[in-house]
Amino acid sequence: MAPSKNTEREAREARERLRRYNARQAVHENRLTRRRRDNIIAIIGVVAVAAAATGLQLFYFNGGPGTPTPVPSASETLAPEGQNVGNVPEPGFAEGKTYTGTLVLNGDVTLGVTLDAALAPQAVSSILADSLTGYYVDKTCHRLVTGTAGLIQCGSLDGTGATDPSYSYGPIENAPADGLYPAGTIAMARAGNDAYSNGRQFFIVFQDTTLPADSAGGYTVVGQVTSGLDDLVSKIADAGAVDGASDGAPVVPTTITSFTIQ
Repeated sequence: MAPSKNTEREAREARERLRRYNARQAVHENRLTRRRRDNIIAIIGVVAVAAAATGLQLFYFNGGPGTPTPVPSASETLAPEGQNVGNVPEPGFAEGKTYTGTLVLNGDVTLGVTLDAALAPQAVSSILADSLTGYYVDKTCHRLVTGTAGLIQCGSLDGTGATDPSYSYGPIENAPADGLYPAGTIAMARAGNDAYSNGRQFFIVFQDTTLPADSAGGYTVVGQVTSGLDDLVSKIADAGAVDGASDGAPVVPTTITSFTIQ
C-alpha cells in the first residue's frame, strides 16, 4: 500500500527538524570551542597581569610607606549558578510550539500526547531532539508508584533509573505552585534538590497526585496524555509493582516501543 500524503509530509517534517537540530548543535559546539579558547586566552592574560601586579605590590608595600591598613575581605556567599551538561539543545529548538505525538508502550498501549514548548521550552526541546534521534525506542519504564500517588517513570539510559552524568539541564519550568499533578500530566524526573538535574527521564501521572516540592522546587510539566490513559492503567498500572511494593519496578515489564512527535 502506498504511504499516505500525511505520512510523507510528517516524514519530511521530521527530517527537516532533525536537519535543523544537527545544524544548531554544530553551531553550539563551535560556540563552546570558541568560548573555551577565549577563556584560556583570558586566563593566561589574567595570570600575567596578576604576576606583574604582585611583583609591584611586594616592592611597594613590603614595610615601606605604602603598607596598607588591613581590612576584612568580603566573603563569597553566592552559590555558583547551575549549568547544562552535555549536548543539550537550545530552548528555542522547539520554537515555542505545541506538539502532538504518540507514545507506544509494549506495543499495545498507545498514548496520545501533547507537549507545550511555550510553557517548558528547554524540556520540550530536549524531548523533541531525543525523539528525532530515536533515543526513547526500547528504553524501559523502570518505576511504578501506586497508592496515594500514581505514576510511571520511563527513559532511563541503563534501565535502572540512575541519572546520566553526561546529560542534564535546567532550570525547572512550569511546575505547579500547589504541587498537584492531575491525571495525565507528563513531567520530567530529576534528582532531589537540584534544579539542573533534569535529563531524559520523564514520568506520566495516571491519577491525581500531589508531589511536594523540595529545596529546588517542583517538577517540570511538559505536557499531557490526551488519550489512552485507561489502557495504561488497566494493562500496566493495575498489576502494581514487584513484591507488592508501592514504589518499584512494574510487575508488567514495560518498554517504549516508539515515541513520535509532530
